[in-house]
Amino acid sequence: MDTPGSQSSLHRANLERVVRAVRLAGSLTQAEIARRTGLSAATVSNIVRELTEGGTVQVTPTSVGGRRARSVSLRGDAGVVVGVDFGHARLRVAVGNLAHRVLAEESESWDTDAAPALALDHAALSVSRLMEAAGVDRSKIVGVGVAVPGPVDTTSGELGPTTLFPGWVGVRPGEGLAGRLGVPVYADNDANLGALGELVWGSGRGVRNLAYVKVAHGVGAGVVIDGGLHRGRGGTAGEIGHITLDESGPVCRCGNRGCLETFAAAGYVLPLLRLSRGVEPTLSELVRRAREGDPGCRRVIADVGRHVGGGVAGLCNLLDPDRVIVGGDLAEAGELFLGPVRESLGRYALPGVTETLAVVPGALGGRAEVLGALALALRETGDSALLDGGAAGSVAPAGSEG
Repeated sequence: MDTPGSQSSLHRANLERVVRAVRLAGSLTQAEIARRTGLSAATVSNIVRELTEGGTVQVTPTSVGGRRARSVSLRGDAGVVVGVDFGHARLRVAVGNLAHRVLAEESESWDTDAAPALALDHAALSVSRLMEAAGVDRSKIVGVGVAVPGPVDTTSGELGPTTLFPGWVGVRPGEGLAGRLGVPVYADNDANLGALGELVWGSGRGVRNLAYVKVAHGVGAGVVIDGGLHRGRGGTAGEIGHITLDESGPVCRCGNRGCLETFAAAGYVLPLLRLSRGVEPTLSELVRRAREGDPGCRRVIADVGRHVGGGVAGLCNLLDPDRVIVGGDLAEAGELFLGPVRESLGRYALPGVTETLAVVPGALGGRAEVLGALALALRETGDSALLDGGAAGSVAPAGSEG
């Protein structure tokens, strides 16, 4: 056993620092590794050589600013991660390797009223089927990330009472899926993972502080501070859907009155069109009709945008992010939705906050949450496990950033 502070333990720590930097970024040049780890160029060069010989990383020629460089990434065959997104109407599953490459992906409809145990059985079968389609053995899985529509307690892994799936309150989806797959599983709120997906692959690349706002069947936000997810003490950070806008307003599913969600979520706004349209549209139909010029649908979307902008203004006054990324079904309406969001932000946020704040649509669309689940599994996979040739079969709620 290495003695703390010994040369061998220091060397091991440096190996893990380099592996972690590469794992989180996907790929880095050796100069970038040195900057991110604080290690000298010579030390990084020696460690990369050792990791390459040990089969942990691979090095490929590249160029930076016209100069030749070497790009370092984890070997694609070192293991795979899986992302699972329990969406409102669709179950999405994706498989990716440790070099941040998505190998396979699928989406299918599923019964959101099904008992949690049946839903987890369905997800486990979907993972097995997709692994087979990707030609990857299940023994290669080093971690699984799971997105669920509700706050996940950071200690117990239990889904909180404001989840969109009432029958899932108190369920531990990470633990349940880990028991079925026999690998480490990390569960988190879908808005958090939407934020992480956009941070790694989408509109948040290169941004250290951002808010991802998802508006669909619920309203929530994922908050990234200094490059890491901010979950709060119990996992409820970012629940802007339950900011009170009107104390005499409609009763929300959380038990309060006049929450932002009662003015913006699908279950409250779609019935507004029932009388004039004869039937209640779906969210996708609402967006399609608005883009085609339907004045009633455009009015509903604009009203939702103004309400959401007011809630986001409060969030931005507190956190002062660099960027607000808007996702969810209503983001597909483009400027019909984003314009009113910006209008309310300009009205209610502090001038110093909005001067340099960018409000942009998500780049990943409906894939944001499942790709965020992949990114979560990548972040939570232990560096020691990668060096030692595999992760132990355990389960944990989402917590540290790796």
